[in-house]
Amino acid sequence: MARAVDGPVVVVGAPGQKLPELPAGVAVVDDPVEGLGPMQGIAAGLAAVADRAATAFVCSTDMPFLHTAFVRRVLRALAAPEVDMVLPVARGFRQPLAAGYRTALAGLITKLVAEGDLRPGMLFKHCQVLQLDDTELLADAALSRYDPDLESVLNINTPEDYAQALGRPPAEVTVQCFGALAGGGRRGARSIRAATLGEAAGGVGLALDRHVVAALNGDQITRDARLPLVAGDSVAFLSADAGG
Repeated sequence: MARAVDGPVVVVGAPGQKLPELPAGVAVVDDPVEGLGPMQGIAAGLAAVADRAATAFVCSTDMPFLHTAFVRRVLRALAAPEVDMVLPVARGFRQPLAAGYRTALAGLITKLVAEGDLRPGMLFKHCQVLQLDDTELLADAALSRYDPDLESVLNINTPEDYAQALGRPPAEVTVQCFGALAGGGRRGARSIRAATLGEAAGGVGLALDRHVVAALNGDQITRDARLPLVAGDSVAFLSADAGG
């Protein structure tokens, strides 16, 4: 998510819920009332960023194959001023937990929840919704190339689903080493499978220590080994000691 948006990233959890370690800069917001379903969580998340962002991409946390291109495609459609929500209808289902929302909807959603309207479908009746089907989503060249089956919206519901997801091969990315790091048979670009930046470094025999930095897709400079990678990413490793 952080790679696909230019604003804050918020995780909404139950009060006191134990969460895994999150990347630096990710905020945690409490869902004030347990048991009210995703609408309450959406309202809490939108309200938390409403003073810093006019729009937001909302997703559940059980979508391991969400691609940055999917997020960007949805948010681009939300740029139209008359649209309050962009609702993908992907793989035959409406996807309110992989959708774009105007953060100003937080108040309306809170009101609907208070009135007992807990289903996302009730929100659609009160705002301007743009639906995007598979064809419209895949009109985006990057999404069509790197996620042609729209697996971005696949979620994990059972231990069996989770095991199956873990068993899938990681994304295919392009890796290249420059300067002193290009020795030892590392010269030239190569395609490898890696789920994280650390795995990509390990795939070419490097460790992301203080001597090595990475440029992701030509712009983001990092040495965060846990940074997730997606299909189509390009990683360049440089020597930090040489000014890289």
